[in-house]
Amino acid sequence: MKETIREILQPVADTFSGFNTPELITHWGHPFFMGIVIFGMGSFVAITGWRSRISEEKEVKETNKLDHRKLAPLLFLFITLGYSGGVLSLIMQDQPIFESYHFWTGSTVIGLLGLNGLISATGFIGNKDSLRTTHAYLGSLALVIMVIHAILGVKLGLSI
Repeated sequence: MKETIREILQPVADTFSGFNTPELITHWGHPFFMGIVIFGMGSFVAITGWRSRISEEKEVKETNKLDHRKLAPLLFLFITLGYSGGVLSLIMQDQPIFESYHFWTGSTVIGLLGLNGLISATGFIGNKDSLRTTHAYLGSLALVIMVIHAILGVKLGLSI
C-alpha cells in the first residue's frame, strides 16, 4: 500500500518539483502556512464555537455561531489541502510518508474534523444537546492534536 500511494502521488510531486521551487520553500512552506491555519483559523474557530455555546448574551451567542459556521468549513478545507501539500512535500524530499507520527496526527485531525462536520451537517440530528456537546469536545480535541501535530512537524522538519 505504501508504494502504491507513493507511485500514485509521485507524478504530482514531480510536477511541483519541476517548478524549481527553492529548497527552503519546499522544506518549510508547508509548516509555515499550516501554522497560520492551525493557530490563526483554528483558534478563531474554536473560540467562536465555545463563545456561541457558553455565552449568556444572545447577540454574542448568535454572532459567534454565525462566525463559527462560516469559518469551520474553510478551516477543514485548508487543513485538508495542507495535508495533501505536506504529503507531497515529503515525497518531493524523498522522505517516507507513513513512518512519522506527524503523518498520523494529521490523519487523525482530518478524521476528527470530518466527523465533526458530519455531525454538524446533520443538524445535530434534531438539535440534540448530546451531539452539540460531542461536537464541541471533538473540535477541541482536534485542536489539541493540531498543536501536537505542529510540534511533531517542527521536529520532523529539523530532522530532514
